[in-house]
Amino acid sequence: MFDWAAQPYFTLITTFVFAPYFAAHLAATPAEGQSLWGYATGAAGLVIAIASPVFGAVADAAGRRKPWIAAFSVMLICGAGALWFAVPGAPGAIAIALAAYALASLGAEFATVFTNAMMPDLVGPKRLGRLSGIGWATGYLGGLLSLVVVLGFLAADAHTGRTLLGHLPAFGLDPATFAGDRASGPLTALWYLVFVAPLFVFVPDTARRMPVRRAMGLGVTRLVSSLVRARKDRTLWLFLAASMGYRDALTALFAFGGIYAAGQLGWQTMQIGLFGILLTITGTAGALAGGVLDDRLGPKPVLVGAMAILIGCCLAIVSIDRDTILFVIDVAPPEPGRLFASAPEMLYLVLGGLIGAAAGPLQAASRTLLVHLAPPDRITETFGLYAFAGKATSFIGPVSVALVTSVSGSQRIGISAIIVLFAAGAVLLAKVPARRAAQDEAL
Repeated sequence: MFDWAAQPYFTLITTFVFAPYFAAHLAATPAEGQSLWGYATGAAGLVIAIASPVFGAVADAAGRRKPWIAAFSVMLICGAGALWFAVPGAPGAIAIALAAYALASLGAEFATVFTNAMMPDLVGPKRLGRLSGIGWATGYLGGLLSLVVVLGFLAADAHTGRTLLGHLPAFGLDPATFAGDRASGPLTALWYLVFVAPLFVFVPDTARRMPVRRAMGLGVTRLVSSLVRARKDRTLWLFLAASMGYRDALTALFAFGGIYAAGQLGWQTMQIGLFGILLTITGTAGALAGGVLDDRLGPKPVLVGAMAILIGCCLAIVSIDRDTILFVIDVAPPEPGRLFASAPEMLYLVLGGLIGAAAGPLQAASRTLLVHLAPPDRITETFGLYAFAGKATSFIGPVSVALVTSVSGSQRIGISAIIVLFAAGAVLLAKVPARRAAQDEAL
């Protein structure tokens, strides 16, 4: 139930509802909003990168996890709830939004660290995959349902005053102040509070094993030792470096996809929410198809193909705004009252579907390739390094987009930083073999 409880934060706040609202209606311009949101995301990501190994060590060695989950849950609930007060034109609204978002991000990420650490104590090794898969799928369903609640009952179209289902917004939420968009914060907090309760009531915790300070020291020592061994392994080091590039790019692409649509296409919450549903559906289908291709062709061809699709989609995306496609082709304006009526909107939908379809295989094939490359006697340690590498540079993508947007004053140019990260990952991946050579097994 933790994934079900936490996923609306990532679906509603970071991607499809609040982030686009911030860029389109709270910041002075969409470009400024994209830049500020990127800096806030990067700052939170930097703290997470520095602290995750320490908290991971505490989760592994110290024993009890529930008190930590409870403390970080409070941060998530308070941060998400405070987003309601980010009212357009109100004094300090931007600062409130960014501070609350950063606080909630730290709470969500660190609570996840300790929840994941509980899994090996609950089921045997042969059932870990099933438990993780059920949690992941449940989280997707929770995110989808929460998005339907916001689109169908809370967030109204600014022109019609009606939700996607044709209702007036619940609780008298005022479309003029984008109350439905802001309500995604309190809804996320309440949703999490209600649905995380079974974890605290029914899931057993482990006994305290060692003092927290000792656990931190042990964890840092193990991390340094793992990094030293990995540095001597050129194959593994190249793959980790490549994965940092393309995973950072993918994280930034999802973080800014809704913001870009709000600024360049003028999409409101309703359109962006439907866009999110499309991405989830194509992502599920892509993950299933990618698994079949992985078994037939191997993980590296799947990775290369997925990155080619993503780079192509990013190049096409930066060529779109509400009046043109491919930079220079003028198009007719959309018809009032019709969803996705213009050529740029339809093209953006197609590109979003392709991105969703490629994202699942990219992430799944990365794990499969790592299995082929990891020394057989250090697979668990290698996956720990893979997780650390993903966190250690997770701030680079958002900060790159924010910095380029700030300097250029253009959302289009800012998003192009994602293409550079994908390209860097692809160049490094080209040097990685499809599997570890026999002579390297002893490394």
